Amino acid sequence: MTKEFEQLRNQLDDVNLEILELINRRAALVKDIGQVKTRQSIKKEFDPVREREMLDLITSKNTGPFENSTIEHIFKEIFKAGLELQEDDHRKALLVSRKKKPENTVIDIKGVKIGNGNTNHVFGPCAVESYDQVAQVAETVKSKGLKLLRGGAFKPRTSPYDFQGLGLEGLQILKRIADEYDLAVISEIVTPTDLEQANDYIDVVQIGARNMQNFELLKAAGDLGKPVLLKRGLSATIAEFINAAEYINSRGNGNIILCERGIRTYETATRNTLDISAVPILKQETHLPVMVDVTHSTGRRDLLLPTAKAALAIGADGIMAEVHPDPSVALSDSAQQMDIPTFDNFYEELTNLESRLKA
Repeated sequence: MTKEFEQLRNQLDDVNLEILELINRRAALVKDIGQVKTRQSIKKEFDPVREREMLDLITSKNTGPFENSTIEHIFKEIFKAGLELQEDDHRKALLVSRKKKPENTVIDIKGVKIGNGNTNHVFGPCAVESYDQVAQVAETVKSKGLKLLRGGAFKPRTSPYDFQGLGLEGLQILKRIADEYDLAVISEIVTPTDLEQANDYIDVVQIGARNMQNFELLKAAGDLGKPVLLKRGLSATIAEFINAAEYINSRGNGNIILCERGIRTYETATRNTLDISAVPILKQETHLPVMVDVTHSTGRRDLLLPTAKAALAIGADGIMAEVHPDPSVALSDSAQQMDIPTFDNFYEELTNLESRLKA
């Protein structure tokens, strides 16, 4: 190599380092802006107007040899990296973030450990209709060595004319049966006021899909201190789901179980579309246990078993599904609940898969 060639290469190395220093200086400024946005509750999102203003200023000063289109491409990538840096800082700050707490959160519900690597399932009727109805399901749940019983006392329904649940009477039935069979009760609560009266009757507060962004309810559930099973909203992104959990955790309650229950898409073959990829994403992004509700995601009894198997295979901490002594006369969601013989087969298949996954 000639001396001139070597000098040019050295100059190129120097310029590269200058560019690196400037890029990092810019990144530091972007982070400072992100912190100001956080303090002022400004959304950290893409601002096309601001990007166009910056690009116009840059290209107006461009003297070549790069074309303006090339300069725009380079700076767009720099802008994108800066936006991702702000988002990354936001994820680091979240209490539910894996970056904030690397180890898994393990939740103790009357001796049942959720999130410790073992699977634990939640079964029960869609809605509490009577003592006998719930007792029959509780008996079969108990016979399988299970501990977690679900049942709806407050039922937010699409139509105001559909069965809305028994309310406090339903909670009292659940509590009585749970005491008799030594089970833990999970039931959906729909208003902060209902939380207060539900406190004496339930072990886990369920916040349903339609209330995932009911922020006052989320804060009230956090203040209550009981474990919370939080379902993903019908059209919620994973980021929105995580931030909903953060509302609960921000009130000092980190005992949160995330539940993927399907999202609304254009597909009509199932009630919702089960986003199975949400399970590993949520487990990577957060330290919280993740369950999958196969009943509400599919809305089809014939799809409960294969989707449950898929959920366990991909790493879910447990399955939620609905069981009714006679689904044909159920007051809600009759097409998607299992009768007890179907449930027996469902659970046997599920435990066989769990054994194979552990082998």
